[in-house]
Amino acid sequence: MKPLPEDIAFQICEQIREEKGVRLFSQCWGCVKFSKGDIKKMCFYDPPNNRGCTLVNKQYESQMDNQNK
Repeated sequence: MKPLPEDIAFQICEQIREEKGVRLFSQCWGCVKFSKGDIKKMCFYDPPNNRGCTLVNKQYESQMDNQNK
């Protein structure tokens, strides 16, 4: 799996939260609640690859596939 730059991971994370909303007890709700906006505490943050969040990973892979077509 290709590394995901931190700034792109954060942008995708914000995009997912805007599109899907942050429902009570969802994965995003827990991430936002416990990280309090600190990127280093968010689910996707997993240096050096930043592949800790399945939702962000899925969206990133989809974007990369669309760019390669």
